[in-house]
Amino acid sequence: MADPLRIEIPTTETVALEPPELTGEDGPLSSDPKLVIQACLLVLAVLAVCYFASDIILPVVFAIVLKLLFQPAMRVLERFNVPRTLAALLLILTVFGVIVGVGAALSGPATAWGEKLPGGVQRLEERLKFLSQPIGALQKFLHQFDGVATGTGGGPAGPTLAETLMKGTQHFASGFFETILILFFLLVSGDTFLRRMVEIVPRFRDKRRVVDLSQQIEENVSAYLVTITLMNAGVGIATGFAMWACGLGDPILWGTVAFLLNYVPIMGPVVGVGLFLFAGLLTIDPLFQALLPAGLYLLIHLVEGEAITPMLLARRFTLNPVLVIISLIFWFWMWGVPGAVLAVPMLAMAKIICDGVRPLNAVGHFLEG
Repeated sequence: MADPLRIEIPTTETVALEPPELTGEDGPLSSDPKLVIQACLLVLAVLAVCYFASDIILPVVFAIVLKLLFQPAMRVLERFNVPRTLAALLLILTVFGVIVGVGAALSGPATAWGEKLPGGVQRLEERLKFLSQPIGALQKFLHQFDGVATGTGGGPAGPTLAETLMKGTQHFASGFFETILILFFLLVSGDTFLRRMVEIVPRFRDKRRVVDLSQQIEENVSAYLVTITLMNAGVGIATGFAMWACGLGDPILWGTVAFLLNYVPIMGPVVGVGLFLFAGLLTIDPLFQALLPAGLYLLIHLVEGEAITPMLLARRFTLNPVLVIISLIFWFWMWGVPGAVLAVPMLAMAKIICDGVRPLNAVGHFLEG
């Protein structure tokens, strides 16, 4: 069966498959100041819409990213003559089943660790007496926070912690099902949007450029997302095994935590080191062994982040670390934790698109690490 993403355009002329150029011959950047100003205003307008309509935009963005991630699996299923609708349904049910299964497997260990937390600060204070003053300040802050969360402090009582968690859970559930619904129709639609774009473009040469550019971008973005996901899975497996070997236990829990944190570069591993340090000090008695979980996690991250991932992604997928930090901070402010998770994939997608469109090549070079 032919690749469903390949759109055949009959022709009698020979077309060289060169990098698409969608502008004139005056270079990669426009010299018209009006066009530059209009582009900046367009970007600001898009960001404003993303901020004020986050409840609608965020599920759409998540669905697009997941669609690109699942696209290689869709191609494999279609090569076995599986109908597109059935293939999309199988993928979504598989992912949903994995999420439910992992959640069920993690519920027990997570509950057990949650029961250890109330006495965790006192145990840490006993083991780290030289930090008694900072820990005392932390206890005071947590006590004040607990008073505000339960509405027992002075002034008008705000929403309780239970109400806040319930609201957050309902918001997550609604956004999750919206994402799944949009993802299903995106997978079913296939290359419908690309075909409509080709039909709209008037000249044959531009039609060919649109097809080549869209396929190049989709393949590169899919390769990036699949590679990152596989690398994060490898980090999760290695971390789970390391935590089991050093006596921390619950390898599935810690492997899942490492897998999820690795989607947030720099900030995720920093949080992970602190989390594994806390868990080690909370459960392992000898001090030098209590530091082992955090040390092993840091070692795994350094090997993955500094050697394996750059080798697999190559130079074309590397990003400027300063821009990565700025992107993480900005999208975390914009969309919270989901924005931090999507920040780097969106930045990588922007770089891939800029590398494929000649007018934006300079921007892609600027984003490069």
